[in-house]
Amino acid sequence: MLPQFIVLIRLSLILRKAHMMTFKHRFIVLAAGAVLIAAAPVILPAAAQTQMHNNCAPDDKLDSSTMPQAKKKMEAAGYTQVKDLRKGCDNYWHGTAMKDGSEVFIVLSPAGQVMQEGD
Repeated sequence: MLPQFIVLIRLSLILRKAHMMTFKHRFIVLAAGAVLIAAAPVILPAAAQTQMHNNCAPDDKLDSSTMPQAKKKMEAAGYTQVKDLRKGCDNYWHGTAMKDGSEVFIVLSPAGQVMQEGD
């Protein structure tokens, strides 16, 4: 995203001098900027793009469990107001919930076991 931002800044500086440019020149500058911005995903290596989406190592095997499934299992274990769910690279779901009137941190293992974190 940073290279794209720099391109836009440079384009704006060029366009400030637009009174000295013809319409054809302005169009060429804008078209070149649009091409650079559109090509950014192709230019960046695939590994770098993946790393932007998660912090898991390439060899981590993520299962197909979903947030609604994890929430349902946590609620079935007696927890209410399950929220802030996030999945770790180890396939454990972490979140917060209410149990006996107190907010607790909970975790769901890949095997389906629900427990309070820290136990």
